[in-house]
Amino acid sequence: MEAMLGVTFLASEYVIDCVDGGRIDSLGLDENGAPVIVEYKRGTDAGVINQGLYYMAWLTNHKDAFRNLVRDRLGVTAASQILWSAPRLICVAGDFTRYDAHAVREHRRSIDLVRYRYFGSDHFGLETVASVTGHSAEAKRVRRRAAGLPPDRKQGGAMAELAQAVDEVLVGLGDGVTRVQRKQYRAYRRLRNFASVCVPQQTKILVYLKADPKEVDLVPGFTRDVTGLGHHGTGDLELQLRTERDLERAGDLLRLSYAAG
Repeated sequence: MEAMLGVTFLASEYVIDCVDGGRIDSLGLDENGAPVIVEYKRGTDAGVINQGLYYMAWLTNHKDAFRNLVRDRLGVTAASQILWSAPRLICVAGDFTRYDAHAVREHRRSIDLVRYRYFGSDHFGLETVASVTGHSAEAKRVRRRAAGLPPDRKQGGAMAELAQAVDEVLVGLGDGVTRVQRKQYRAYRRLRNFASVCVPQQTKILVYLKADPKEVDLVPGFTRDVTGLGHHGTGDLELQLRTERDLERAGDLLRLSYAAG
């Protein structure tokens, strides 16, 4: 789950405690601390989305049970930092219909439809068919903050404009890019994070990418290998953006990280 979905495994065949009961195929926590339900189907099954939504409803009404699970598996700190504003449902199946892709857009939930493929007997791949971000009140606040501005909109000037330009470039890299807002950074993901943009500083914006620093010609003051160094967001390659020219210079690195996500 971590290698292919960016989700830390918590439990499988998790029995839920409610009147109708049920077993969640897999439970996890994604890179941004959001709860994740993963449902698997061998072929094409129109019921996988509805089944997943049933479990999502249980999750939102039983936060203590999930919090206790996270605490037992990952510790008190992880349990205290769960991102309840962005729970996710990932449906993995042999295929989906166009009706499935349309249906997920009608729900106020974050849902990813993921198709699996075998390539011979040794290789396995996942392909995102549809990815939708929930339309909760919190998600709307995230979109209003997408330019890097705080809620009171008092921040202005060059860094706010640069933050908006960074957002436009990252969202425009391809289909299925979604944003997840945390206090200290905003993550851009497909199935997994491919970029994390920190709250703008006075003179620069820090962006962390999933590109491998060992495959990049590092430039002092522009790119840095932060493997093993603590920082907000995810990724081992740090970009330091001070102007829109820096953003243009970073284009190939952003595309490389997007492809890796």
